[in-house]
Amino acid sequence: MTDAAPAAALARRPADVMKKLVALCKSRGFVFQSSEIYGGLKSAYDYGPLGAELKRNLMGEWWRDMVTTRENVVGIDASIIMHPNVWRASGHAAGFSDPLVDCKVSKERFRADKAPRPTVGSELPITCPDKGVAKDWAEQIEKNFGVALERDGNVLNGLRAISATEFGFFAKGATAPTKTWPWRGYVGPTFGSAFLTDEKQFNLMFRTALGAVDPMQEVAVALAELTAAPDLPAAVEARFGRESGEGVLAKALADFAATKDRAKLLRGVIEHLTAPTLAYLRPETAQAMFVQFKNVLESSGMKPPFGIAQMGKSFRNEVTVEHFIFRSCEFEQMEMEFFCEPGTQKEWMAFWKEARMSWWRRYANYPDDFKFRQHAKDEMAFYADDCYDVEYQYPWGWGELEGIASRTDYDLTQHEKHSGVTLQYVDQEKSDPKTGAKPWKYKPFVIEPAAGATRALLCFLIDAYHEEERVTASGEKETRTVLKLHPRLAPIKCAVLPLVKKDGMPEKAREIIAALLKAGVNAKYDEKASIGKRYAKHDEIGTPYCVTVDGQTLQDGTVTLRDRDTTQQVRLPIAEVVATVKARIEA
Repeated sequence: MTDAAPAAALARRPADVMKKLVALCKSRGFVFQSSEIYGGLKSAYDYGPLGAELKRNLMGEWWRDMVTTRENVVGIDASIIMHPNVWRASGHAAGFSDPLVDCKVSKERFRADKAPRPTVGSELPITCPDKGVAKDWAEQIEKNFGVALERDGNVLNGLRAISATEFGFFAKGATAPTKTWPWRGYVGPTFGSAFLTDEKQFNLMFRTALGAVDPMQEVAVALAELTAAPDLPAAVEARFGRESGEGVLAKALADFAATKDRAKLLRGVIEHLTAPTLAYLRPETAQAMFVQFKNVLESSGMKPPFGIAQMGKSFRNEVTVEHFIFRSCEFEQMEMEFFCEPGTQKEWMAFWKEARMSWWRRYANYPDDFKFRQHAKDEMAFYADDCYDVEYQYPWGWGELEGIASRTDYDLTQHEKHSGVTLQYVDQEKSDPKTGAKPWKYKPFVIEPAAGATRALLCFLIDAYHEEERVTASGEKETRTVLKLHPRLAPIKCAVLPLVKKDGMPEKAREIIAALLKAGVNAKYDEKASIGKRYAKHDEIGTPYCVTVDGQTLQDGTVTLRDRDTTQQVRLPIAEVVATVKARIEA
């Protein structure tokens, strides 16, 4: 039987679904604005009782699928604060003390002060990673900048430095440019491209200081002395002595000699004084898996192909925060680095693409709302050889849920270079493809499925939100709000409801609750309000099953089990409740 007759369903996703979902998340205890009683904090959210359970369940399902059910994947739980050199090696930290520039062609990001400066009149060849990339970049340049560079193997020719502030395109044999662009006199350090963005001061990582002594006191004292000095550079040299000829201070003094920018020199002083205690909150979980590659390899006995997985919080000073919890400064990630033999990355990319899409669709009501989007060549990092996004059709359009990237051996190479520690695998049984001799020593290539847990939570809430028009037992029409969460994700798996708060029904309901909890089923006892309102409440928070203790229970020991999605009810013996609920959750 059902507790009301179903009628035609309304649109499964009303136009104002986000407004309604945000309201439901607050009223029912899924998500709250952080520090709300103090006016809230932009882009910061707290997960309430139901939100915390939903997030734990979701991340638990990811861990089960990616780690505990696979022999070739292990997990770690790394520190949020890591050595600052980790972020220097990965490229994340460069933007705090120096302006950064992006290459519009390769997407390489680099420090402007370290860029090569060709002489006026010299050619500006763009050296690509290989011939295929050269073809792609040439097409991209022709499309975006309107010039057809000459390809010579992996090199693109035709650009020349006209002056310290201008470069141009010279057709083969021409003495005058057919097109010119302004520039700042330097090119990208890796590929030599002059097609660059403006210099920007990036601040994408959260800084903190390690140690009990506050470095700001020393900063304040130094600034008080230096700002009062009539000759600022002389005062800096006098105060810091030999240190002023090294590192960030030396650079700041050199810049001041050229620009007379007092603020930039004082910033250099601050960078110097805070450097000994400087640390960052991690902007991603991935780097720890590369840094711990050697330890995991040696301690676990794993060998490629194998993966290292991690879940946890990351922090980014996002320029744009939007769409509730879709993009925020503090978020949780679910990432795995899969290390494989060079040359096998394509087959493993295909494997993990299929595995990850299967996981997303498994828990969704509408599997077609998920799709792959392959990155174009001009979107990918220069070291990547393929990349796909798993996208979900949010109310505002398609948006990224997970990236699956083929990162080659770039990360291990960078950390090996900066740390001086060899990060490779030695396969004693295989011969080196280049020499034919054993063993084969190589840096594994990496496939990285990287998903956002907070985005996943929002995605499954949107997927689950339904409004259905139905007819009540009294013949009236009503709109039922229901979260059709997958039972394994649902915060509460089963609610146990005494029909009335007397006649021994509460006591019997408590016995059932105790049995469910003992069996590991997250169940809740609920006796407030009428039975209809309690059903509606649990529909709205996504509880898949409700057990009702009524008068017949006291007579024959049976209860009703109600299904959230269909509202159908069946009677079964109390002794079968736990097994039935667990079987339905697993199914």
